[in-house]
Amino acid sequence: MQYRSATAADADRLAPLNAELIRDEGHRNTMSVSELANRMRGWLNAEYRAVLFEESQELVGYALYRLEPEHVYLRQFLVQSAFRRRGVGREAIAWLRRNAWGADARVRVDVLVGNVAGQAFWRNVGFHDYCVTLEQEPSSAA
Repeated sequence: MQYRSATAADADRLAPLNAELIRDEGHRNTMSVSELANRMRGWLNAEYRAVLFEESQELVGYALYRLEPEHVYLRQFLVQSAFRRRGVGREAIAWLRRNAWGADARVRVDVLVGNVAGQAFWRNVGFHDYCVTLEQEPSSAA
């Protein structure tokens, strides 16, 4: 596996993977691939960094994160479905700790409640529950 830093020029390659992540996790985001590319481009031109995971020049996955004063905020992480359950995600997290974040960095990731597979992955690579975010839909407001 090869790892490389992404630039805003990679946004068009990352957008379809972001769309796959949205579908896989059951997120309610309805943005088109074009809109996702524009959003990704903006993030990469601002405070976010991304690392691409590639095998034989094929894009296997990516991590999008932001360094904050007290922790690393891992906003997006995806291994394409065809490459899952082969240790790619675990290896990528280890690489990020060694090469991008540092072994002592506190890392936070949000996982949707309904994304049971995602929760299992994160727990398997050493993450634990920290908080629960609750929201109220406008139709259920008192």
